[in-house]
Amino acid sequence: MAFCNSCGATLTEGTQFCSQCGAAVAGNPSGMSNARPSQTPMPAPPPSKGSSSALKIVLFLVGAIVLIGILGMVTCGIVVHRAMKNARFNQNGDNVKVETPFGNVETSQNPDQIAKDLGIDIYPGAEIQKTGSASASIGSMRTVTGSFESSDSVDKVCTFYKSKFPSANVTSADQDHCSIVSKTPPNMITISIERRGDGSRFVIASFSKKPASN
Repeated sequence: MAFCNSCGATLTEGTQFCSQCGAAVAGNPSGMSNARPSQTPMPAPPPSKGSSSALKIVLFLVGAIVLIGILGMVTCGIVVHRAMKNARFNQNGDNVKVETPFGNVETSQNPDQIAKDLGIDIYPGAEIQKTGSASASIGSMRTVTGSFESSDSVDKVCTFYKSKFPSANVTSADQDHCSIVSKTPPNMITISIERRGDGSRFVIASFSKKPASN
């Protein structure tokens, strides 16, 4: 005689399930096959943190760039303020000279002085302009710029300076413009000529480097 392992009720031979509690009879393959194991729900996967981390990195980089830019602007402002505070202005007639800790800037309307500083011949009859003529010295570099006007055409002025710098690079897009670049030491000379009414206007710039002192 068999008994139910769950409730202890008497079982009839060959019975697969207890008539009292319905439990499967132990040792009965059929009963075991019909029993359903309990199912535990799988936990949901945690949310992905990849996009959040990437956003934080981007925001951090943007903030760092903005901060560096602000610090750079503040630093430049302090440097410029100190330079202007220590700058000295001297005027002698049409000549104005500004001395700063970074170098000197000087303007002049004297064609003879500009021609001397440029180190080249000025086109005959050309008149120096009140604006656009200056010289600057910063460290070992010196730049001199002269702006002139002539009643002659672009072709004539260009031909004059091509003869002065036969090995220079010449660019002439049309009858209204001509550019000459000479890299022959000790100075680098650039001449830009353009049409101005019936005549022409040209700007000469000289770049030179002071020799190092022993």
